[in-house]
Amino acid sequence: MTDSGFTTRAASIVALLASLYVGAQILADVSSLKLAEIGGMAIDGGTLIYPITFTLRDLVHKTAGKQVARLLIVTAAAINLFMALLFWAVDRLPLVPQSGPQSELFGRVLGPVWRIVLASIVAEVVSELVDTEVYARWARRFGERLQWGRVLSSNAVSVPLDSVLFVVIAFGGRVPFEVVRQIILTNIFVKGLVTVASIPLIYAVRPSAVVTEDVDA
Repeated sequence: MTDSGFTTRAASIVALLASLYVGAQILADVSSLKLAEIGGMAIDGGTLIYPITFTLRDLVHKTAGKQVARLLIVTAAAINLFMALLFWAVDRLPLVPQSGPQSELFGRVLGPVWRIVLASIVAEVVSELVDTEVYARWARRFGERLQWGRVLSSNAVSVPLDSVLFVVIAFGGRVPFEVVRQIILTNIFVKGLVTVASIPLIYAVRPSAVVTEDVDA
């Protein structure tokens, strides 16, 4: 056991969950560059992966506590911003002569769309910090009982908030209002399905002694 109260196993689980969280955030940001159509409804590509980040955040919160969950949210936002800046810098580097069409296409595919980057960071930070607070309130009130309620209650607030913030900032005024409305509704629907499907995962991890102290505070 480490000095912080974490066992080696708990620390490994937190490291794995945090890695998955950041990875999903990055994949979602890149995928959101494409607007697609599924079942006749508009959807941004990032919605196919982003919803799992809410559950991963819940699992980190349960395993490592609210402060670690907050740090993870802010760190992921910083990494996403750094990714966009890196793509922007690489896009402006001079091409190697006769290096092929892939060099010319880099900027078209991965050059950052700053409006989407801003939308993603604002929506992520605001909604997931709110998710953290709702989760913490439920945990303080019910303790280890009704753990499924932690996921449902926190996501019931954060999912619509995230969907509206991201879609309005990213696509408002750029595409017709009906498309914006469709993307918001599709986002909420898909994220809601993922929320329900991911509920059993909250029972797959255990809180450390540090988290117990945090919940009781």
